[in-house]
Amino acid sequence: MLPIHIEPIGLVISSRDNDQQIIEVRPEFAEGLHRIEECEHLWVLFWLHELSEVHRRTFKVHPRGDVSRGVRGVFALHSPMRPNPIGMTRVRLVRREGNRLIVEGLDALDGSPVIDIKSG
Repeated sequence: MLPIHIEPIGLVISSRDNDQQIIEVRPEFAEGLHRIEECEHLWVLFWLHELSEVHRRTFKVHPRGDVSRGVRGVFALHSPMRPNPIGMTRVRLVRREGNRLIVEGLDALDGSPVIDIKSG
């Protein structure tokens, strides 16, 4: 297989307000935000940067960690455990401030590299 290179386009910055998060897009990618404020929702893809190598090699888990539910493969779930730890969340765009997007509903950790944003 060919190697894959993913370049982060930005970073998640947790806001002091628990309901809102900030995505700071790197200046060299800011042009890609043109007219983004016309979107009500966005899909944010981010790298689960704190996931351990052990978790990246775990392929079956209980949904949401609930042991009363049967084990399923990670590709059949929204589990963070996966070989390529890419997270995806649909967020509400609150506003844009230059190269920063203020959003609601992002379940990424502070410091998570953002790898893509799509209208949603």
